[in-house]
Amino acid sequence: MPLHWIAWSRVTARHGIHFPEDRFYSLGGVPSRDILQMLSREQNIPLDPIAVSHEKEMEYLPMLPQVKAIDQVMNIAHEFYGKLPMAVASGGQKAIIEQVLRHLGVHHYFKAIVTSEDVTRQKPSPDIFLEAARRIGVLPINCRAYEDTDLGMRAILDAGMEAVDVRVMLGMVQNNS
Repeated sequence: MPLHWIAWSRVTARHGIHFPEDRFYSLGGVPSRDILQMLSREQNIPLDPIAVSHEKEMEYLPMLPQVKAIDQVMNIAHEFYGKLPMAVASGGQKAIIEQVLRHLGVHHYFKAIVTSEDVTRQKPSPDIFLEAARRIGVLPINCRAYEDTDLGMRAILDAGMEAVDVRVMLGMVQNNS
């Protein structure tokens, strides 16, 4: 998230958009195009949310080598790889998420990668988690999902899944990830 914040701060500054860091973290899991559409409407700044979303991702990509795995989560993924079906459910864009997973060397761990492009309703709607469960053939009640945002935690619970707050696992306070 801190690397995404850097990309967001650069792009919003270029477009004259006010987007404080605390609001960025509160919208964790919401697709960038939706955030940009909301900010554009609220601040009466005309922009193409798809184009500016792409611009934000292009700002993020050069920082990809700095992305580090969360050891506690990676240990769980390593432990269950090949034993349980696993999926990624992310509010990000598929091409970016796949690059991150390849960079971390775990893309092949996941039977399904579901992103904001695969569902109509975004977090806090449970749709992305329900779609991930469907794609791996597991009933939601039998799923455990790991999340680092409040909106995502609500979506997991509304999907009827067990929710694990990664921020708690790491002993982090919200907005300090």
